[in-house]
Amino acid sequence: MARQTTILREVYVEGVGLHTGDKSIVIFKPAPYANYGIKFVRIDLPNKPEVEAICSNISPELTIRGSVIEKNGVRVHTIEHIMSACFGLGIDNLVIEINNNEPPILDGGSKTFTETLLKGGLKEFNFPKEYYIINEPIYFELGKTKISAYPSDKLEMECTIGFNHPFLKFQQMSFSGLSKDFYLGDIAPAKTFCFDYEIETLQKDKLALGGSMDNAIVIALDGVHNKEPLRYNNEFVRHKILDLIGDIYLAGKPVKAKIVADKPGHRNNICFIKEFLKKAIIKKDETLEIVNDVRKTGLMKTEMVLDLKEILNYIPHRYPFLMIDKVKMNEANPLEAIGYKLVSGNESFFQGHFPGSPIMPGVLIIEAMAQTSCVMFLSRPEMRNCLAYFISIDKAKFRKPVKPGDVLELHIETIKDSGRRGKMKGRAYVDKKLAAEAEFMFVIVDRK
Repeated sequence: MARQTTILREVYVEGVGLHTGDKSIVIFKPAPYANYGIKFVRIDLPNKPEVEAICSNISPELTIRGSVIEKNGVRVHTIEHIMSACFGLGIDNLVIEINNNEPPILDGGSKTFTETLLKGGLKEFNFPKEYYIINEPIYFELGKTKISAYPSDKLEMECTIGFNHPFLKFQQMSFSGLSKDFYLGDIAPAKTFCFDYEIETLQKDKLALGGSMDNAIVIALDGVHNKEPLRYNNEFVRHKILDLIGDIYLAGKPVKAKIVADKPGHRNNICFIKEFLKKAIIKKDETLEIVNDVRKTGLMKTEMVLDLKEILNYIPHRYPFLMIDKVKMNEANPLEAIGYKLVSGNESFFQGHFPGSPIMPGVLIIEAMAQTSCVMFLSRPEMRNCLAYFISIDKAKFRKPVKPGDVLELHIETIKDSGRRGKMKGRAYVDKKLAAEAEFMFVIVDRK
């Protein structure tokens, strides 16, 4: 049984960015609902823009010595250690506020990030965890890098690194299953590293400006320059695994697959995960037992039912175009809702559709689904003065006619929530039989 998680309370870290050398504070906050994902919020910029930590917001051209996400010109640099910590701890949803363009490097690995997040505590949503899985092998090769993925029921990894260098020629490590204890003890403390001859070039390129012996291992021809001993005899490949875990989490959901990587690096990791997502499918944890299930109690403890009068407070639709009579929502599953429509014989559309054989138009069934979605989203406090518009309808199918006297039960679930733009899946049932289904997209705008 696995549920989606966030943290219980706000926690923060502060320090200096590895590449920019800028001081920054990172504040971790609980996500408001399941399927929120991981979002960075630049609180130092006007309107506090958000950048989702997903690979569609990352450019391989920007990703050189660290993974950089960008949206509408807003960037956050070097996020891989935070993303790795989130994957290692099983955190699916998180708000990450940052007052600069790069998180601090701290200990050089993910140890401080994981310890800080654990201080915040972990909170479960009553919503199943979702994973990316594959049903066939995936192969990626670019330059000296080779990364493959094979079907598996857990995250497995085998990583090999090699350099034309007398001290660091070859290291390899593998694991089968990523538990919190394994990540905390064997991966998170591994420091980032570089070769001493790279430092001058990196700093000329305005990189590694915040690097030091405290947060990075500097490799010489016959050893390391650091006075502190290595934490592991194969620390270098462990850090490559740390980075790879973080980059893989830019898929947007945890991955279940066996990953075999030879000479991975941030840019190629991102290219690989983009190829991975072309064949990956989303799988929910079907073993989840819903607490206070409606089948056991008749009404979930956190359930909210809006009647017609309350619905009119949230959406602008009015007779004869109001297509729902009641909406049921649950705090535990804020991205799902159930709408109800009593199909009366007095509906105006039955006059012409069709005389003598009245059938509810399919497009109005989809409209009823959309209105249910509108109530779900526009009931959020921050969207009380907004409107929602259709921007697409896809995969619409009509299974059975809906007639006067039927009660439509409209099940709505969120496929993607990007704040003011989303994608929904709706199913309409009559007497527990599927009558219609569709996917649709919408955009939310201010009423004015």
